Amino acid sequence: MYRSILVVTEGTPLSRKAVKAALRMAHNFGAKVTALNVQPPYQPPIAGEVPAAFLHNPAEYDQIAREASAKILADVSTMAAKLEVPTTTVTVFDHSIYKAIIRTAKTRRCDLIVMASHGRRGIRGILLGSETQKVLTHCQIPVLVHR
Repeated sequence: MYRSILVVTEGTPLSRKAVKAALRMAHNFGAKVTALNVQPPYQPPIAGEVPAAFLHNPAEYDQIAREASAKILADVSTMAAKLEVPTTTVTVFDHSIYKAIIRTAKTRRCDLIVMASHGRRGIRGILLGSETQKVLTHCQIPVLVHR
């Protein structure tokens, strides 16, 4: 049914469940998986915003973010290898997570996006926003939301 699945992960327990579900589905369909982790790009802090001990230059920030992403995606690769699911991992730096997800799915020619949702409702959902909701609203590719 699906040949190319994009699974979005930020390394949380909830997104790990979505990854496991996507990998099982890919195994059953004989599909390949692209695992995506979106990191925010470097943004210099405003003076007085953070203690000096936490200041990083763009190169340090990039290295720290890439290492964090690599660790998250290595976990996906390990799970995929156990199920013998062909998997590619991708790290994208973007301020707009939902746009990065949609762009990656289109670029990689994915026919399904799998992602987790925290299921926030009411004022918390409105204030925090939902990247999942934004993907559902703006994307033409089918999206499977895992809770």
